[in-house]
Amino acid sequence: MTEFTPLAGIAGGLLIALSAILLMASYGRIAGLSGIFGGLLTTRRGPEIEWRATFLVGLLTGTALAVVTGAFDATTISFSGGPLTIIVGGLLVGAGTAIGAGCTSGHGICGLARLSPRSLVATCVFMGLAVATVFITRHVIGG
Repeated sequence: MTEFTPLAGIAGGLLIALSAILLMASYGRIAGLSGIFGGLLTTRRGPEIEWRATFLVGLLTGTALAVVTGAFDATTISFSGGPLTIIVGGLLVGAGTAIGAGCTSGHGICGLARLSPRSLVATCVFMGLAVATVFITRHVIGG
């Protein structure tokens, strides 16, 4: 079980909202991480690459600062699967974000904030499949 930490949750939520608002106000772009990262995987160079790289460096820097300051304990993260399971899972998530035209941050945070019906459907599908996956892996196949 995870601990109930409402202040950390509120602070994190506010920082996520602030980054999404700043990205939209500055560049007119949605803070969907799969799209931001995917946009770096191109041979074209230009201003698009700069803001995408800056956003991801900021994300990683914030995570590193949280670990260094003790606000986040990285040793509590674990994966029950092996390397093959993790690679296949990552590829499936990548394929799903391409098929769904976005990820949980793009649809669930930014899309819902804009009252997008497509994002509402996508978020419901994401969450429903997540619940089903956890149920199947924990209770059906005993993972």
